[in-house]
Amino acid sequence: MYRLDRNLALEFVRITEAAAIASARWTGRGNKHKADDAAVKIMRKAFNNLDINGKIVIGEGERDNAPMLYIGEKVGTKKGLHLDIAVDPLECTNSVAFGKPNAMSVLAASPKGKMLHAPDTYMDKIAVGPESKGKINLDWDVSKNIEKVAKAKNLEVEDVNVILLNRSRHEKLIKEIRNVGARITIIDDGDVSGAIASCLPESDVDILLGIGAAPEGVLAASAIKCLGGEIQGRLKFRNEDEKERAKKMGIKKLNKKLSIDNMVKGKISIFAATGVSSGPLLKGVDFTSFGAQTHSIVLRSKTGEQRFIKTNHHFTGKVPKI
Repeated sequence: MYRLDRNLALEFVRITEAAAIASARWTGRGNKHKADDAAVKIMRKAFNNLDINGKIVIGEGERDNAPMLYIGEKVGTKKGLHLDIAVDPLECTNSVAFGKPNAMSVLAASPKGKMLHAPDTYMDKIAVGPESKGKINLDWDVSKNIEKVAKAKNLEVEDVNVILLNRSRHEKLIKEIRNVGARITIIDDGDVSGAIASCLPESDVDILLGIGAAPEGVLAASAIKCLGGEIQGRLKFRNEDEKERAKKMGIKKLNKKLSIDNMVKGKISIFAATGVSSGPLLKGVDFTSFGAQTHSIVLRSKTGEQRFIKTNHHFTGKVPKI
């Protein structure tokens, strides 16, 4: 019986906090690679002291493309639970590099074999909160999904707020939403936070639509499973090479509509994220006279716990010690 306890959840938050602070030092400095590298290095170092037997299933790329936190890499002391680990040390690297909002450091974990090994391709997604669970379908047209969400949340269609990425591929989708009469929130990057926001009662987001990265879809699914919402997705391949890589990763039905249980199996999952720059989910890192202040979220599916954590970090030097 797996027991992903609250102590492990808090250890994950400490890791995302450290990565967020390290990358936040590069805000607005125009170098996304340096920002990402800072987050990756400190996150990888933090795993060394964690008593888990972890395997990266979603990370920085295959072994030949990334020196650390690559897909297949083993992390932890190998003394604890066997876990699948999904990481995005710095989601929205461009947001940090150019001083834009909505960047986070993200980590999710499930028991071994329970998390989809998503290829680095696109995914068509729809995500909603608990009230709309079971009321949406990726195969329906936009108007029907929005009308179903409005009814589930006791809203007028004109009051439903749809969040989606600012991409040219979404021009048709935006026109369809406007024709329905719903509101739209457009974000430059970061559909993980957008998907999660649809599940939070204090958020004004009701539904996420559109095409984003597939690995981020699985990360979002981990959080949404903890929050009791729903996400559906379908892989959108750009070329034959991506299809072949997906097959090698064990995906047999390339055009299958993926449910949340296809992405994160079972009832056990932990999700942690720390804001780097402020967005619809989390406030970004604030540097202070004593060090830094971070804002994080940690979720556990088994208990349904949702913790928003504000932490004051007292440190000297460029990054906090782990």
